[in-house]
Amino acid sequence: MEKEENAIILDYLPYGYPMSRKMMPIAQAIGEKTFALLELIPRKGVSLAPKEKVYIGSGKRDKIYYIFGRLPKENITESAKIQLQEFIEGVVAEQEKKFVDFFNKAQAINTRLHQLELLPGFGKKHTEQVLKARDGKPFESFEDIRKRVSNIPDPKKAIEKRLIEELIENQRFNLFVN
Repeated sequence: MEKEENAIILDYLPYGYPMSRKMMPIAQAIGEKTFALLELIPRKGVSLAPKEKVYIGSGKRDKIYYIFGRLPKENITESAKIQLQEFIEGVVAEQEKKFVDFFNKAQAINTRLHQLELLPGFGKKHTEQVLKARDGKPFESFEDIRKRVSNIPDPKKAIEKRLIEELIENQRFNLFVN
């Protein structure tokens, strides 16, 4: 499994979780590469800010004392969810080619379900339209998908929503998050 080098801070709780017995500072973060939700313990005297990029790889970490573990879905704070939304929007915009390739390469999961149908707003009809449109030539951008397939939900927004669902809720099938 790929190891994370950097994480983006989603929320910083200087006094730990409310209602918990331990009063130790904790940061909720997301790994840049694997989108792993993590709980990080900062070094003594270090204060962290949302959207801050911190090094969590092996070796000397200047701001993070240690990685506490995976962030349980039920512990994600509301402000972390807002930061998560912004982070995902940025990642999908930056890595558009990767997500457009998903539309070009998506496969059937089984005889009844296609990967594209797991995207919010995409049903059987939209999936069939996308499959027909990509047969001619592969899609080049989200805009290209929207032009060539009529009446489909915004593909960029659908990818963003799916990523958030996979991170915050338990899903039977994950398309983008391990």
